[in-house]
Amino acid sequence: MRKSGLSDSPRLNPVDGASHHSYQMKVLIPTPLRQYTGKQTSVEVSARNVGEMLIYLTRQFPDLRKQLFADDGKLRRFVNVYVNDEDIRYLENGNTPLKESDTVSIVPSVAGGKIVDSG
Repeated sequence: MRKSGLSDSPRLNPVDGASHHSYQMKVLIPTPLRQYTGKQTSVEVSARNVGEMLIYLTRQFPDLRKQLFADDGKLRRFVNVYVNDEDIRYLENGNTPLKESDTVSIVPSVAGGKIVDSG
């Protein structure tokens, strides 16, 4: 059985097919990552699932990519993503569907993790 999700695939790919509707949702940006989003506490992103949301978010804020993803394209171990306070690792990882009323939180772990200096 093939696993799905951010940590199982080398790259995140947006959902294919025009039949799926993309929703705009709020993404909460934690204090340590705000320097990469123009000091914004939250941003609006249109996406159908978490993987697509992260792709679009890092396209909008390219400096954020290195903070969220390792060189192999996988979400860093210490970066946790929540949809409405539910950890995506216990949902469908990157394939977790999103709807307009959702709030996504990106939470870097404090213990054992660090923010990578991109400069």
